[in-house]
Amino acid sequence: MEIESVPDRLSVPTRLTNRNFLLLWQGQTVSRLGNQAFSLAMAFWVMEATGSASLMGLLLATMSLPTALLAPIGGAVADRFSRIRLLVVCDVIAGAAMLASSLCLSSGRLSRPAEVALLFALVTISGVVNAFFQPALAACIPDLVPAERLNAANSLNQLSIQLAALLGQGVGGVLYHLLGAARLFFFDGLSFLFSAASQGLIRLPPPPPRERRGFGASIRQFMGDIREGFAYIRSTPGLLAYISAPAAYNFFAFALLVLMPFYVKINLHGDARLYGFILAAMSCGAVTGFVIAGLVRFTGEARARFMVILIGAAPLPMLVVGFVHDRLVALGLSVILGVLIGLINVNLITLIQTNTPAELRGRVMGLWTALLSALTPLSMALGGFAGDLTGKNIPLVFTTCGALTLAITIATLSRRATREYLARA
Repeated sequence: MEIESVPDRLSVPTRLTNRNFLLLWQGQTVSRLGNQAFSLAMAFWVMEATGSASLMGLLLATMSLPTALLAPIGGAVADRFSRIRLLVVCDVIAGAAMLASSLCLSSGRLSRPAEVALLFALVTISGVVNAFFQPALAACIPDLVPAERLNAANSLNQLSIQLAALLGQGVGGVLYHLLGAARLFFFDGLSFLFSAASQGLIRLPPPPPRERRGFGASIRQFMGDIREGFAYIRSTPGLLAYISAPAAYNFFAFALLVLMPFYVKINLHGDARLYGFILAAMSCGAVTGFVIAGLVRFTGEARARFMVILIGAAPLPMLVVGFVHDRLVALGLSVILGVLIGLINVNLITLIQTNTPAELRGRVMGLWTALLSALTPLSMALGGFAGDLTGKNIPLVFTTCGALTLAITIATLSRRATREYLARA
């Protein structure tokens, strides 16, 4: 087997809006639009069909678990093979699985337990694919744009996510009532195939060939690559704490995500349409944050102070939203949280990409993806159980999650090494 290395940074174009980056961006935007429709349809189908928050939590946990376990391997694969080809293969697999599931659901021949089992199989495949896709995507963006425009490229990438969320969630609730879950799954499958076709048109200079190895030697080298990624993270002052803080935030945020449909129903007396609008409001805020992050670039101590303020403020909406029963206030808090997340995400990703050697970028991003995802399955399962055990006591669960997140965030930011890493150019 011939193993490929990553493209040379000298071949990177001088313009941000070059052909290769635009092909990647348009494919991802369409694919993410389909993903949002799928996620909303799945959440409300489970709630209406079963009424179980525990089942919803287990389903979302099942989606996240493969990513947590396999992302380090996905990162190593992204550093040894063509990252673009890896993206194409992942999208084709995900699209085929989604289309097959849609056809099975729409046939009307499956019992309710069989439909639930099908969803578990589908989200498992999605989690495995995501474990390889996300590290490759994050690692390949610096190969497609000039180094000085990387922050803007990450802003556009995150903007793609939130634009898709804005459209998919805002319209998805209405489409769910009109079309049903199976047709929205079918749309998601087509969006994956469109993304694969778009990425297949990306043309990069061929990487130099690497030494052919036997199977055993290749496996040993592969495991060594993963260990090298771990060693780099451990040996870089402040990096481990820097990437650990988002994992803690995700743990509590995803616990609340499981209960969000119930929050909309119980606190706001809404349905799938209002649920979509709440998520869309968060997306609007995130879009604003991405635009600001792309236009304004902080460096050194200014960035460190800026990030400390943002990261410290991010848990605050969790503390109060559980007590909110007014729809406009809930929408406003969603926008504020979106702005904070948008500003934080772009700067977090850019800092890691900029300060990580190109040959290690896939592994570092894979390990970060694994860390972000590692606690998510447990978080989602516990979020569902907490909802059922407390009788859907939204204020209690939301406020507890917010308080714990704030405490962990303050402890992380108090470390000098973390602040010094944030200040790196």
